[in-house]
Amino acid sequence: MRDQRFVAAHRGGPLDRESHTLLAHWAADCAERVLPLFVRHSVDDRPQRALDIARMWARGDVETGVAMKASAAAHAAAREATDKAAIAAARSAGHAVATAHFADHCMGALLYAMKALEASGEDARAALDRQLASLPLHLRNIVAKGVYARLKPLGVLQSSDG
Repeated sequence: MRDQRFVAAHRGGPLDRESHTLLAHWAADCAERVLPLFVRHSVDDRPQRALDIARMWARGDVETGVAMKASAAAHAAAREATDKAAIAAARSAGHAVATAHFADHCMGALLYAMKALEASGEDARAALDRQLASLPLHLRNIVAKGVYARLKPLGVLQSSDG
């Protein structure tokens, strides 16, 4: 069941276009921070292309269908990767661009970015705090609630009190 607070206004939900595009930009920023963990292991450009398309969608330059195809391509790149951090980084990009279709995918961009950081031995908690703090308050609260609910099921921050 989708969180109704993330349903776009044109689909009958409360999320206005400005907030939806802000979430798409934010999700792309989350994924972009960990993209080097993918690039270190692959020359595949699908995750980077997904982030470019996420931003293009947010500017109104491409349709949602283009973003959906880019998401599938980034996830395909993840399936072809072998390094855990690279896999999670590609999935982060896939979720970032999927935000165009359903805004709640923005949380996946952050969660998979955190998984990528954990797999590379970096501080995922700091990324969580930094990325949430970069959202405006009206979005920060709903994103934070969703992210915290997904930490344990996704296996993120298991070594801390999360």
